[in-house]
Amino acid sequence: MTPPHSSRRTTTRSTGGARKPRSGGPGRALIPPARVGDPSTRHRLLISVILVAVLALSGRLLWVQGLDASARAEEAIAQRTVTRTIPALRGDITDRHGTTLASSVERYDLWVNQLQVDEYLENSKTAEVTGVTAAAQDLAPVLGWSVPETEEALTGDAGFSYLRKSIEPEVRDAALSLRIPGIGADRVAERIYPAGSVGGNILGFVGADGTALAGTEFSFDDELRGTDGKTTYERGAQGQIIPTGTQETTPAVDGDDVVLTIDRDLQWKAQQIVAGAVETWGASGGSAVVYNAHSGEVLALAEHPSFDPNTPGAFAPEDLGNRSISSVFEPGSTGKLFTLAAALEEGTVTAESQYEIPYEMWFDGHRVKDSHQHPDQRLTLAGVLKHSSNVGTVQIAETVSPEVRYDYLKAFGLGTTTGVELPGESAGIVHPVEEWQGRTRYTTAFGQGYSVNALQMVTAVGTFANDGVRVQPSLIKGIQQDDGSVRPLGEPQSTRVVSGETAATMRALMDNAVDEETSSAAVDGYAVAGKTGTAQVGDGTYTASFIGFAPADDPDLVVGVFVFGLNSFISGSRAAAPAYSELTTFALQNQGIAPTGVPGREFENEW
Repeated sequence: MTPPHSSRRTTTRSTGGARKPRSGGPGRALIPPARVGDPSTRHRLLISVILVAVLALSGRLLWVQGLDASARAEEAIAQRTVTRTIPALRGDITDRHGTTLASSVERYDLWVNQLQVDEYLENSKTAEVTGVTAAAQDLAPVLGWSVPETEEALTGDAGFSYLRKSIEPEVRDAALSLRIPGIGADRVAERIYPAGSVGGNILGFVGADGTALAGTEFSFDDELRGTDGKTTYERGAQGQIIPTGTQETTPAVDGDDVVLTIDRDLQWKAQQIVAGAVETWGASGGSAVVYNAHSGEVLALAEHPSFDPNTPGAFAPEDLGNRSISSVFEPGSTGKLFTLAAALEEGTVTAESQYEIPYEMWFDGHRVKDSHQHPDQRLTLAGVLKHSSNVGTVQIAETVSPEVRYDYLKAFGLGTTTGVELPGESAGIVHPVEEWQGRTRYTTAFGQGYSVNALQMVTAVGTFANDGVRVQPSLIKGIQQDDGSVRPLGEPQSTRVVSGETAATMRALMDNAVDEETSSAAVDGYAVAGKTGTAQVGDGTYTASFIGFAPADDPDLVVGVFVFGLNSFISGSRAAAPAYSELTTFALQNQGIAPTGVPGREFENEW
């Protein structure tokens, strides 16, 4: 019998279907039946994802291999394509006779791809040694190195490194003939100056990278440097050239040859002579100019100190330029020539005009004196020039206005660059006439109060040698053509300054000023016309000069010698005239100019 307060657990078995949930009884929630996923839905979703991925990959593959194939191919080619420069050779610079003064010689930079050297002789059936060791043994004698140092240079993982730079073509040919994988060479140029320091101040120089830095090299860089070429090729992973790849070469076009007006032998002699004058008198420097007054050609433009353009770094920076055009100075007594020419041309004086010349004289409260003490003199205009009297020159100058004298100084080319084809020329200084205050009005009459360069002065004096016409000086004869002819750069500018009659009178007066029997400027067998000059510089030193020409009656060449930085007053007749005589003698012989034998005009120097 079951107790009244007990319950009996009963179990109902199901013969099929789902199990029925138990009643939760009072206060208990019913448990819902579990839901089972539909496998067909998951399968459809997975297949959709796979199809989308396949379609995306197929589309990308179609794009890369089809529509975008050419772009990808071009990108791949670009990544393995290399372009190397083939440098052009600079043109030569020669003297007027074709003698080479500057030239570019063919050289090569030898390089190595160390990743490829191991392949050397790897397919040889007879080689006992291969790879880097064999390459070092074969290459060492070609380079003049030891085998160990050659092997060290060939060993590593560098895709590119230089072995030797600037080797001769025969060394390059011998190295490449070994056919060592990874060994190559690039053409370069080495600038050389066969005559050394001869004309160095004219030629200038180039830097280690071939950049023109001074002189003719700089002024005519466009003509000399040529046009670089290039070679383009495809290379493999180790840097080797792909034989079947793209290879294109644009050859270099070498520069033109520039022909100077100078004569190498005359230039050499001028440099020797001016160096001797500088050393004799303890000066700081000097210049010498030989100029053809008819053509404007400069046959020599010498400097001391100068430099060797092969090794410009071994010389002081101040010696790398050209003092003949960059350094300015007061001309001193050579400036008297322009005062006399202006008065003669204006018709206010003649060669026979008479003057009373004391040692010193006052002009409007300003004292003018001659260079040496002397008693009162009675001199003609010819005598004023012969004795180089400052007092007499001012008396002549006062026959024309300062404005007229200023115009003549400018017409002679003073205060303006000559236009010669070199960098760094100074125009000098000729102050406007409005600034000729006080004493300057008188000192400009005898070559003080304005400044010039050496080439300016020689060109200006050359006006008298060329019948009153000043011709622009030039250092360039032209550009050498393939057929050997020389193409000139144009006609030099010419300026009529004084009449032919005035020029002839000036030549005679300058001949009269030089005593062929006793003057240190005399040239054996030739009548010499010339003028000395000495002027003090602002730093307390002096500049001495002599400018002249021979034969006096029919001159071609004008020669000027200038000695700078004299520590005391030394006249042009002592410091410069002997050098002028030596240089003019050589120049006349060098150019084959014979004496005319015509005697000079006789003048009365006193009255």
